[in-house]
Amino acid sequence: MSETIEWQADKYKTVYEEELRFLERRRANDTSCTIKDVQGILKNLYIQEGNNQDGRGPVQDIVLSATIAAYEFFIEDWKKESL
Repeated sequence: MSETIEWQADKYKTVYEEELRFLERRRANDTSCTIKDVQGILKNLYIQEGNNQDGRGPVQDIVLSATIAAYEFFIEDWKKESL
């Protein structure tokens, strides 16, 4: 991987893993946390993603993209447990 984009993959992976750990801890320790709560946050993240009138820059785009991916994965995984 080119050094000029390697930092992007590293940043994405770091943020994704941190968000998943945060969500897992929240679910384990906050008995009031529901899948609907997490879905609501994801909905707001989608809105934030679309609100880029002034431009976030590459770092913020990566952070937001990785955060959304982590929430999507977490929700789908939680749904599978409920089946």
